[in-house]
Amino acid sequence: MDTRTPVLSIEHFTKTFGSKRAVDDASLTVMPGDIYGFVGHNGAGKTTLIRSVVGVAGFDGGTIRIDGTSIAADPLAVKRITAYVPDNPDVYDFLTGIQYLDYIADIFEVPAAVRRERIERYAGKLSLTPALGDLISSYSHGMKQKVVLIGALLHEPKLLVLDEPFVGLDPEASYILKGLMRELTERGSAIFFSSHVLEVVEKLCNKVAIIKAGKLIADGPTEEVIGDSGLEAVFLGLGK
Repeated sequence: MDTRTPVLSIEHFTKTFGSKRAVDDASLTVMPGDIYGFVGHNGAGKTTLIRSVVGVAGFDGGTIRIDGTSIAADPLAVKRITAYVPDNPDVYDFLTGIQYLDYIADIFEVPAAVRRERIERYAGKLSLTPALGDLISSYSHGMKQKVVLIGALLHEPKLLVLDEPFVGLDPEASYILKGLMRELTERGSAIFFSSHVLEVVEKLCNKVAIIKAGKLIADGPTEEVIGDSGLEAVFLGLGK
């Protein structure tokens, strides 16, 4: 039995919009070191659950704990150890890349020497260093995605939540991001992310959950969920 404190614990989560139950009685656990994939069709409830996990939206039933702390009881404490990258991040276009990263580092109280080393390392790996002095308004979608990802990594979050993180990234950047995700979890953090790219989820994630019409219909270690089939076959076959 694993006695470690879960990085993310969702118990009997329920969220409704009017008369529609968007997510119904969902429970899952993300442990230190996990790269946990979250898959489902559009409108299945993925983003609804993710937005509640990161404190952007409320919910109607159940509990969410990050590193043992209820997000309802102490939202500020859990946000200090969490990072979130939405599927279409809004960035301050009037800032340069480095101004944005310094702003994020200030919010999370990352010391100057630490932030400098991390910005240099991550921007170098993602080939963004030459553009850090440029206004974000001049960035492509992929460049904006990169600068937001760097900002999310600056404070070494205990929980990194990503919604479709590979959208807009070129193949090289996607490959590098996968490596950065593995490095972060090797240091004891956990990642919870949604993606429509099932091949990536199958290869990258040690655990996976499938949601359909607001219900979790499968979750657990990836090899147990997919069995002798690929994730695509399981995903398309479940819940018919």
